[in-house]
Amino acid sequence: MEPARESDTAATPVGAADLFDASTDAAAVISQDGTVFGWTRGAEALLGYSAPEMVGTRAGRLLATPEDPGRVSGVAERCRAGSGWSGTIRVRHRDGHRFEVQLRISAAFRMGGRECFLVSAREQHEQWTMAQSVLDGFLTRSPVGMAVLDRDLRYVWLNDTLERLSGVPREERLGRRLSELLPGLQGEALEKLMRKVLATGVPVTDYEYAGWVWADPHRRHAYSSSFFPLLDADDTVTGICYMVLDVTERWAARRILAMVNEAGTSIGTTLDVLRTAEELADFAVPRFADFVAVDLLESVLSREDHGTWLSDAGPVPGRPAMRRAALRSVREGCPEAVHRVGDLIGFRSPPHDARTLVRGDPLFIPFLGAEQGPWVAAEPPRAERVREFGMHSLISVPVRARNTALGVATFVRTTNPVPFASDDVLLARELVARAAVCLDNARRYTREHTAALTLQRSLLPTALSGGTALDVASSYLPADPTGGVGGDWFDVIPLSGARVGLVVGDVVGHGIGAAASMGRLRTAVQTLADMELPPDELLAHLDDLVLRLGGEEAVSDARGTAAFTGATCLYAVYDPVTRRCAMARAGHPPPVVVPPDGPAHFPEIPAGPPLGLGGMAFEATEIELAEHSLLGLYTNGLIQGCDDVERGMARLTEALTRTEPDLERLCTAVVDDLVRRPQPDDIALLLTRTHALGAGHVVSWDVPDDPSAVGEFRALAARQVTEWGLGELAMTTELLVSELVTNAIRYAAPPIRLRLLRDARLTCEVADASSTAPRLRHARSTDEGGRGLFLVAQLSLRWGARYTGDGKIIWAEQKIP
Repeated sequence: MEPARESDTAATPVGAADLFDASTDAAAVISQDGTVFGWTRGAEALLGYSAPEMVGTRAGRLLATPEDPGRVSGVAERCRAGSGWSGTIRVRHRDGHRFEVQLRISAAFRMGGRECFLVSAREQHEQWTMAQSVLDGFLTRSPVGMAVLDRDLRYVWLNDTLERLSGVPREERLGRRLSELLPGLQGEALEKLMRKVLATGVPVTDYEYAGWVWADPHRRHAYSSSFFPLLDADDTVTGICYMVLDVTERWAARRILAMVNEAGTSIGTTLDVLRTAEELADFAVPRFADFVAVDLLESVLSREDHGTWLSDAGPVPGRPAMRRAALRSVREGCPEAVHRVGDLIGFRSPPHDARTLVRGDPLFIPFLGAEQGPWVAAEPPRAERVREFGMHSLISVPVRARNTALGVATFVRTTNPVPFASDDVLLARELVARAAVCLDNARRYTREHTAALTLQRSLLPTALSGGTALDVASSYLPADPTGGVGGDWFDVIPLSGARVGLVVGDVVGHGIGAAASMGRLRTAVQTLADMELPPDELLAHLDDLVLRLGGEEAVSDARGTAAFTGATCLYAVYDPVTRRCAMARAGHPPPVVVPPDGPAHFPEIPAGPPLGLGGMAFEATEIELAEHSLLGLYTNGLIQGCDDVERGMARLTEALTRTEPDLERLCTAVVDDLVRRPQPDDIALLLTRTHALGAGHVVSWDVPDDPSAVGEFRALAARQVTEWGLGELAMTTELLVSELVTNAIRYAAPPIRLRLLRDARLTCEVADASSTAPRLRHARSTDEGGRGLFLVAQLSLRWGARYTGDGKIIWAEQKIP
């Protein structure tokens, strides 16, 4: 066996795992005299000899150099000692070419009574060496900037890439420090970081920073750098090497994303169009621009929906232009602005070109000049502002959302010397797009809120009158725009016999649907009140109506309209003759009563279920009110503004006990005291001060069940009317009394009673014990009777019947001249 070449005689021990890893090596088993006992396929592939050709032959014939018996003996002794051996030898292939292999010989072992060795070999490939020219090319042409600095942080070497990135020639860099060459690049901070690397020996990787360099002084660049120390043979730090990569695009993308995310929390916090425009301007100054103006179409600022008036062909002639909605500047008072907030701005040259609005493409002027600006001829004051305040870069972005043009946002830089770049245009578009959605949402909500409020106000009473029975004052406050218009309502309904019906209610929900439902309920209450129903029966009929309306929910949902969800209500009837007030409530807060000489209190009235539940009865309660008592009806929004409902009711009683003779001023003061801004729900308050009809306004007689007595009561009624100074109504009153009393005697049951009341109108009432409803019919020309109620209807302003616990009352009213 041939030993290693002279240059390879330094053998090294190998581990057992390496010696017996024959998975890829050529392997053979050779006895101590050099005879081949075993031959693998790897050996056949490496040397070209098959196993039959080699087994039993001498291995020495494979060597390309003469054998050295002394060295062979030394290797054998080393392997017998159990250490193994490895080295490089030169061998000959079967085809004759020679090559070097890495040879490994295992420790000796016995096989078939002979001492053997396992020999493995693999071809020795020459290691590739890098020429100096290749290394120089790698260092100078690498896309990564590289430099070497000494311990004083002075440049010793740099590659061409770093020279191009910085714009500083190599000759000017060598021997100088970073902070001396690039003051706009955070040089002192970078040198501090490098000193730390020199002191600790710990590398720093991917450190990002931003700044300006001479290669591109008009644009801010971002860089990612890594620093590591340079060591000599004694591990002594001799300097520092750093590598730098331009990551401006990545940095700009992250900056845009971060700013847009931040804008999402700052823009659109309210559903107010003007406030949203202000939030866009506030956010952009000064972090993005030095001056921002947001101009919106008048149709956007209007509370009425006129629709979009822009098309691909341009603006429709005669349509309104834009108004300034927001203005912000780094200078106090925004002196750069030609137009102030609220001013009308017509379409002119850019940045207010109608085509810009329609197409949605931003206008980008990186270097703005007052002399060549497109508005110089059209608007000289604007050119003067550009010149005076140094406006040097501009981006104007159309505000568009859902294919609708809303306006234009203009960003200008003045004090910031860096002009806008292309990535700033992208950022401006993202900011405006975010704001545009918020503006459109606010616009849509404002119009819906206005429509609901208009509908609600149109359904509420425009004037309230309690006649001679009550002094009336009311206050209604719609919810703030963020809360949505609710369905609160109130009403004062004149009833027969100088009585007055009072109602207050609250429909569940907000928006146009709640306002429409409120109108339906108010109409229903007026209709039921005209039927002279007592409070509990009126609420029962109203509950049936709400149940029927709620049954339409499936149809309403299918058509996309609002479904009725329920309501609360309180209904009261005050009689100034008896000073009695009957009331019932359906899940509504109780009324408050303030007697003229006593503390305020809440009458104990059964709460009753809210309207729309069905299956539960309502109970009426009747109380007596002293003359000049204060009665207050309200919705829950008035008392829920406090910490809790009980506290709100207590504060309400305190507010109503103040000395204030004027009912209107008292109503306003109570609302101002109790309402907390912003208010999430509608608020309605109805205040009344009671009066009584004394003996001078009411007279009554018991009528015997005798037709002959009709003439006597006709005369009594005519005399009483004349004494009240209403002589011109005496004849009509005689006819009404004659017909009503005659019908009661003829068709009803005693006892019969006649009553005359004088308040805002003259009322004639006839009460009897029968519950038979009167019926108005048209008599034929041949009929001798049947014209009584027809005459009553013709002679009176209005007439009707109401039922009592003892029977019914038929009444007729005349207008007092």
